[in-house]
Amino acid sequence: MLLRSPHVSRSEFEAGTGWHLKPEGACQGDVCIPLSQPAGDPVDVARVAADIGMPLVAAPEYGLWALGPASIGSRALASAEAPDLRLPDLDGHEFRLSSLRGQKVLLFAWAPY
Repeated sequence: MLLRSPHVSRSEFEAGTGWHLKPEGACQGDVCIPLSQPAGDPVDVARVAADIGMPLVAAPEYGLWALGPASIGSRALASAEAPDLRLPDLDGHEFRLSSLRGQKVLLFAWAPY
């Protein structure tokens, strides 16, 4: 998204980035990232971009700022879709991740290397 100012209207920010600014943060689908301060109108693009990990390149001497592409950095998954993992439970029975479809799930993985 190319900008002529580091401050844009909320509607312009949302239309250009696909992020919706809500009281709980910047949201895209089911993924919401908390903001350090509530987004105002106009939106302080540099602050919101830093909060959600979206790159911003500034060339104020030319009156241009480039924002994007849309990214969620390392704070969240870009998609809430996980493969249908199948693992044995503590009793040795097969557990399928798909059995939890429709519920929010946290997956924690650890490796000793």
